[in-house]
Amino acid sequence: MLDANLKGQLQAYLANITQPIELVASLDDGAKSREMNELLTEIAELSDKVSLATGNDASDSRRKPSFMIRRVGTDIGVTFAGLPMGHEFTSLVLALLQVGGHPSKAAQDLIQQVKDLDGDYAFETYFSLSCQNCPDVVQALNLMSVLNPRISHVAIDGGLFKDEVDARKVMAVPTIFLNGEPFGQGRMELEQIVAKIDSGAEAKAADKIRKQDPFEVLVVGGGPAGAAAAIYSARKGIRTGVAAERFGGQVLDTMDIENFISVSRTEGPKLASALEAHVKDYDVEIMNLQKAAKLIPAKTEGGYHEVVLENGASLKGRTIILSTGARWRQMGVPGEDEYRNKGVAYCPHCDGPLFKGKRVAVIGGGNSGVEAAIDLAGIVAHVTLIEFDSQLRADAVLQRKLASLPNVKIITSALTTKVNGNGERVSGLSYKDRNSGTEHDVELEGIFVQIGLVPNTEWLKDTIALSPRGEIEIDARGETSQPGIFAAGDCTTVPYKQIVIAMGAGSTAALSAFDYLIRLPTAEEAAEAA
Repeated sequence: MLDANLKGQLQAYLANITQPIELVASLDDGAKSREMNELLTEIAELSDKVSLATGNDASDSRRKPSFMIRRVGTDIGVTFAGLPMGHEFTSLVLALLQVGGHPSKAAQDLIQQVKDLDGDYAFETYFSLSCQNCPDVVQALNLMSVLNPRISHVAIDGGLFKDEVDARKVMAVPTIFLNGEPFGQGRMELEQIVAKIDSGAEAKAADKIRKQDPFEVLVVGGGPAGAAAAIYSARKGIRTGVAAERFGGQVLDTMDIENFISVSRTEGPKLASALEAHVKDYDVEIMNLQKAAKLIPAKTEGGYHEVVLENGASLKGRTIILSTGARWRQMGVPGEDEYRNKGVAYCPHCDGPLFKGKRVAVIGGGNSGVEAAIDLAGIVAHVTLIEFDSQLRADAVLQRKLASLPNVKIITSALTTKVNGNGERVSGLSYKDRNSGTEHDVELEGIFVQIGLVPNTEWLKDTIALSPRGEIEIDARGETSQPGIFAAGDCTTVPYKQIVIAMGAGSTAALSAFDYLIRLPTAEEAAEAA
């Protein structure tokens, strides 16, 4: 199962285990059980603090193959139903370490918050091995089950337990159940999960924010542009803060990144983690899971601008850098909202494996749409790609690849008009031929929407100048229509929404903000002018 290089790395990690653990497996005669037994045997051979046991005393013996990582002599442990390879291999390594007593790098106040949770919480998470968003959820819930004995967690490979997935109507990953009831879908960080079950978490966070002193530079948004702005500001030695709805932004939803200069290939979550680690190298106050609701510009030049958050607290900054990014554009047709995560999806990498052997559609003929269709064609029975324009807009090399696939149909000059369903899940879609005006129905079980981005700027209307597309209008220095307020990244009018461009724009905005600050009149000069 593991090559020599991976074994060497894992053995080095297992040296950090301080308390003995046992791998308790529940297996049958299937091929996957044999693979699991091979994997667990190899792991146990790498450390004298790891032992292997088989039988039906595993915490999830009803699912086979499955195994529990348990601290010897205790009930502390986590369970995997299926083989945690691919993106979940890191989850496996962390589970081994944390059950074995190695401390987590999570913030101490958050760890204490988990320990203090009062109640019995049995979590189950369905993941797919190709999902780059799933590991964060799996790792967060695994950690919670290690920290608090009244919390348990089973991570389930949805591709392996298809009957269970169908019975529980799981059509998107990660999907979380709590005590047998739906709890959440999509990427969730530890703070988000804790906040959802700790009724006082939001009030505590708001109270903490209210105690913050004003910043010289307040960055709103934690994607590539926001991270770059924070680093460049902090390096100038000025008080810098970052308020982000989720640190990493849309990069967290990106699978493969192959055009970030000097890095041949990486994945979105890895880059997002590196961005956050780099920002934390400096004296920057990071306030994660904070969504901005209102901007109140300073009344006088050099005064403090205010950003009001959704939780009611507010932050102030002598300068503001807006880097709120963008989100997936929706079709805006009847049925889309009703069947979101019930067949309507936006991440082919994450949710594609759940549609194995089924018929799906991809909406959008740009690079992202064609790439999605190519990826899905290797998993599903058939892909119908629907493009509004009279021709595809993707790069020629992608179009040639798509055209070579036997199970793909391309429909151009088509306007999607409706998502059809049976009340529980998608059953098809309707579209209008833009040339003839005729209506058509397509029977299918999944729809992947890939039609571009919309800027996260609704909260800024009537405050600063926005383009007709809702983008923040900026000049070459990142300045907006309001003095002292700058912007960068995908939420702005800058052309070409790319990670490397957003980082450069964030750096530019930070340098411009610093230049603005040093040119402000001193208190004495302002008094004399008055």
